[in-house]
Amino acid sequence: MTDAVAKEEAAPVNWTVLMLGFAGMVIGQFMAILDIQIVAASLSQIQAGIGASADEISWIQTAYLIPEVVMIPLSGFLSRLWGTQKVFLASCLGFLVTSVAVGLSSSIEMMIFFRAIQGFVGGAMIPTVFAVAFTAFPPEKRVTASVIMGLIVTLAPTIGPTLGGHLTEWLSWRWLFFINVFPGLLVLFLVGRYANFDKGDMSLAKGFDWIGLALMAVFLMCLQFVLEEGAKEDWFANDLILLLTVVVAITGPVFVWRSLTSSNPIVELRAFTNRNFVVGVIMTFIVGAALFGGSFLMPLFLSRVRDYSAAEVGTTMIVSGLSMFAVGPFVGRLVRKVDARILMFTGFMMAAWGMWDARYVTGDWGFWEFAGVQAMRGAGVMIAMIASQQVTMITLPPHMVKNASGLVNLSRNVGGAMGLALLNTSLTENSARHMVELTSAVDQTNTQMRQMIDAMSQRFADSVDPHASALKAVYGMFQKEATTLAFGDAFALLAVACAFAAFVTLLSRPAKPGGAQPPSEVH
Repeated sequence: MTDAVAKEEAAPVNWTVLMLGFAGMVIGQFMAILDIQIVAASLSQIQAGIGASADEISWIQTAYLIPEVVMIPLSGFLSRLWGTQKVFLASCLGFLVTSVAVGLSSSIEMMIFFRAIQGFVGGAMIPTVFAVAFTAFPPEKRVTASVIMGLIVTLAPTIGPTLGGHLTEWLSWRWLFFINVFPGLLVLFLVGRYANFDKGDMSLAKGFDWIGLALMAVFLMCLQFVLEEGAKEDWFANDLILLLTVVVAITGPVFVWRSLTSSNPIVELRAFTNRNFVVGVIMTFIVGAALFGGSFLMPLFLSRVRDYSAAEVGTTMIVSGLSMFAVGPFVGRLVRKVDARILMFTGFMMAAWGMWDARYVTGDWGFWEFAGVQAMRGAGVMIAMIASQQVTMITLPPHMVKNASGLVNLSRNVGGAMGLALLNTSLTENSARHMVELTSAVDQTNTQMRQMIDAMSQRFADSVDPHASALKAVYGMFQKEATTLAFGDAFALLAVACAFAAFVTLLSRPAKPGGAQPPSEVH
């Protein structure tokens, strides 16, 4: 028996088959992550195309994210049950069919329905790639796989709005979804032909924990809804948000208890007894906030304060993607030689530095002012993500990797959702606070203010009420300045979170560079 295992471990790797299969899975992962943000710059065009209201149109993104968070941890169990290849093929096929259905939608109700199914079935393509990288690749090559995944995870949400804006401008908003068909067919071929990495264990279907599945679905979907919609609905002032928060507070602990006591749990939580895994999940959570938060704040500032078009926003944001591409290969080499904790600390501090510089943002900031901020943030997030993947997964036993990869990806998505919720709340509250401070500091009895209002009244002399038009213009100037100051506060908040993550890295156990050490027992 021992000789057979030794021969299996010593068997040469067929790199052509491995790389083609892995490439197919990576393309599928890119599609699934890209589709979260690809509609961001085209919501107004979609709204006009299907006759939706302003409140309804935001559900095109929310409807995708809420079911997705259920599939991400569930995919680990399904991979152990059916095998990675079958799960990925089913996920990709369902994703393609629903993408076409969303693109053909003629009403907001139809679009939200198919968008929810698209998010649910597509969610399985995200964590399974992480599991393959740490099980199918030899230890000395896992860093390379991590670099590839890091580029995909960071670039997809960064270029999503840019690509979506250009597709809508060149073709129509329906091509935001039809575009998935061509790479999706390639994914089906590559995964179906080359990605037979493991076999499923159908015996796991016996005693399936339906109660655990129901608890997990209710807990995660309610949590995602609260995080996505809370800031828009004034949090607990809204009865539905308050009710769902209570549901989260009840179902969360019950789900954890069920997972720890069930003989065949939906999600294996014992990985959290590994200290490196816990630290890695915390860091991945903050990486999600930094990644999605930075990709949210800068485009919003450029469109809201500077009135940039989708194409201009995309041109400005490209610096972040370029810095990630430039840093990725170097980080792959460094992880093989340097303690990953040092790299994580460095990466988070670089991201914090970039965000901290942006706290001085003014209404005149554009491409060149944001270039340094984006370069530091992009490079820092890339370094932190690749190094944290090594620390998180390297000390786990092989049988925990599939479930653990789902939990890691879930933490990044929830971190992103929570980061966006906090940033939205920060922008709303601080904009109002700065507006009060500005208007109270300067009133109409001030000589300079009266002179400015008089000058503007003369400029609006052709209007029905020149004085009212002048007051409205002054109010707009104050509102723009208050909004700009609120963005500075939000950038500072993100910087503090990244700096906190940098010091959390010091709590992890030292790991040998390169990921070559064998998985140890759970600590």
